[in-house]
Amino acid sequence: MTKFRVGALVAAGVLAGGLATSASAADLGGNCCADLEERIAELEATTARKGNRKVSLTISGWVGQQVMWWDDGRESNVYVTDLGSTIASHVKFTGQATILPGWYAGYVLQLEAIGSDSLTTNQFVPDGPNALLVPATINGVSTLQSFWFVKSDQLGKVSIGKQSDAADNSAILVDGSGSLIPANWVAFDVNSFFIREKGGDLTPLHWGGNYCQTFGGAWGDCDGVPRNVVRYDSPTFGGFSVSASWGEDDIWAVTTRYAGEWHGFKVAAVASYAESTDEFCCNNASGFTVLNNTQQYFQTAGYVEHIATGLWIYGAYGHNDYDDDTNLTGRPGQEETWYLKGGIRQRWTPLGHTVLYGEFLHAHGVGVFAESGIDGFAPLGDFSPRNRDTTEVAGGGIVQEIDAAAMSVWLKYRHLDYDDNSGIRYDDFQYFSFGGLINY
Repeated sequence: MTKFRVGALVAAGVLAGGLATSASAADLGGNCCADLEERIAELEATTARKGNRKVSLTISGWVGQQVMWWDDGRESNVYVTDLGSTIASHVKFTGQATILPGWYAGYVLQLEAIGSDSLTTNQFVPDGPNALLVPATINGVSTLQSFWFVKSDQLGKVSIGKQSDAADNSAILVDGSGSLIPANWVAFDVNSFFIREKGGDLTPLHWGGNYCQTFGGAWGDCDGVPRNVVRYDSPTFGGFSVSASWGEDDIWAVTTRYAGEWHGFKVAAVASYAESTDEFCCNNASGFTVLNNTQQYFQTAGYVEHIATGLWIYGAYGHNDYDDDTNLTGRPGQEETWYLKGGIRQRWTPLGHTVLYGEFLHAHGVGVFAESGIDGFAPLGDFSPRNRDTTEVAGGGIVQEIDAAAMSVWLKYRHLDYDDNSGIRYDDFQYFSFGGLINY
């Protein structure tokens, strides 16, 4: 029975109680029950209902948007955008039924609604989508996840369908500070913005760079998109759990996690490895899909919070190796990203916890192609030793949780710096963002 149907019956019960209180004994016959049933039917007609009584139905999700002021050194503007694909506004339908004691079957259907994707906005595209990307992105409603599962209390859970694989978001999700949405190691806000030279001209480079260029993601979370896979999640033993997944032709991942408390500290940690030999999965050094493309991504992260004071620190590291047919010297390319964030989480107001944080990110790429051309790589045929580019991000912000509304609001600032080791000087990029997210 859904919470909506329960609400209707509770309302009907209150109504019935009112009728019984005001009616005399002689009034309890006649049409009172017919009238009550009619009123219940009216209430149920205005609620969501599920198809049967065997499988539960839970509807959840969130709505989030932000206002962003940005300055690229020559131009500035204000945009209103979503929070970026995979963390944008969505609705999630979840259900489960008991097969036998300790055995369950269920499903997840998650739809994402994007009105202005922050991943694709730039100086020329204020409201998404971005038709210049390949494949082109569009605003609208799309299926983020759709899968079914069988779960055992003792043996774990097997899921089949479109879903997060074992490595998707693994480093991000151990962040328990309450600042995960506004401050993480993915370039959700600036991915498609063009970098500007000191002279004022826009370059073909993007602030999201090509550091991930593989499974999805920008800066970090290089295995950051749902895909069609078979996934296994183990039960939790002593705070430890393991996940593994496989997708066709061939994409696989393994992740280990830990969460617990030690001597007054909350501790969470994760380590994850993902590999793809799917020739149609990923970009190569030149930015185009080719055969015999191998991608390998390792990521790890940890979070520690002192419970009494609310002081916390979070860190993440990702290393990406790629090799493909366009790499004429036979040398593999590499990208690395470091991310560090720390602050305090305290309940200073009746509204809920307040989170203050500072952050720093360092991402660099090393490969046969000089990172000084389109999407972070030199023009084809340029095999000079200028083979390193660096993006650094420094920022800070405040998050206020509003418990009564299942909501959080935030104000943040970030300053971005880019160097491609070519001698060319580039303008910095900075922005303020005010946003909010409400759960349901």
